Amino acid sequence: MFYTMDADFEREFMQVVEDIKALRIQGATAIAVEGIRAFSTYAQRVTASSYDEFMNHLLNAKSALFGSRPTEPALRNGLRKIFYELHQSSDDSLDSARELIEKAATEYIELLKETKKLIIKIGSERIPDGTTVMTHCHSSLASETIIRAHEMGKNIQAICTETRPRYQGRKTAKELLSAGIPTTMVVDSAMRWAIRQMRIDVILAGCDAITSEGTIINKIGTRLLALAAKESDIPFYILSSLLKFDSDTSIGKRTTIEMRSADEVWPERPTGLQILNPAFETVSREYIDAIITERGLFPPEIVLNVIKEAYPFLIEFNSE
Repeated sequence: MFYTMDADFEREFMQVVEDIKALRIQGATAIAVEGIRAFSTYAQRVTASSYDEFMNHLLNAKSALFGSRPTEPALRNGLRKIFYELHQSSDDSLDSARELIEKAATEYIELLKETKKLIIKIGSERIPDGTTVMTHCHSSLASETIIRAHEMGKNIQAICTETRPRYQGRKTAKELLSAGIPTTMVVDSAMRWAIRQMRIDVILAGCDAITSEGTIINKIGTRLLALAAKESDIPFYILSSLLKFDSDTSIGKRTTIEMRSADEVWPERPTGLQILNPAFETVSREYIDAIITERGLFPPEIVLNVIKEAYPFLIEFNSE
């Protein structure tokens, strides 16, 4: 239960939570930005008679955002950063806490934007001239990296999947076509066929989460694409900010794979038919040639060491 200054504001905050749940807000970065922004605004307007009461309200808001999508560590890590800063502060006045939250939220959102720029720069430089690139689902990092390579004057062609059941690949196709990149779409089940028949040079995929072992979690179908790439000896790269690290995996927990509604697959399905609709799957590090991050390009085996150096708050403090 949320206790805010007015009922309208409570609805505004919960609308963001519902929009994330319903995929009206898509993409790990967009989800993190909108979620952190909503949390910061909530913190500025929530009423409380004491610091402890204020913290209880914040924990309720955090729980609502944590529960919106189980596979979105970039959002959870932004909240962790905020609580890490609160934990480090010796000033427990409400005004100070609100100011600290706003500052930490702004810093995290700017960090997300800056890391994205760096990843796109590094990734686009990795794509040679005359390349046919394949990608899966919709990742703003993947799309913008391909577009940046095209803007650099490189002759780029793209292959994308339709990505059932929500057809996120259509968004990718529209973005690439709008940028002037010759683009072909294939159905998901034609991934291997496309790799073998269309002379793919490199595969780029985004990701929603990175584990401590260098395994990544991304849209269902990504592992199939990685397996097909391995079979044909085609480089398979993951584009991701290190802020998508799932810190729970460093203490033995497994990342939750979201199971979405059967209605997405077949709204008017026959009575009694059971449909499984997993939204994500894992891709083991042995199928990933490198992860392209804001700290450069490196093999997934060393990801935990890089994260410890880059963002110690992800390791040192867990607000759950």
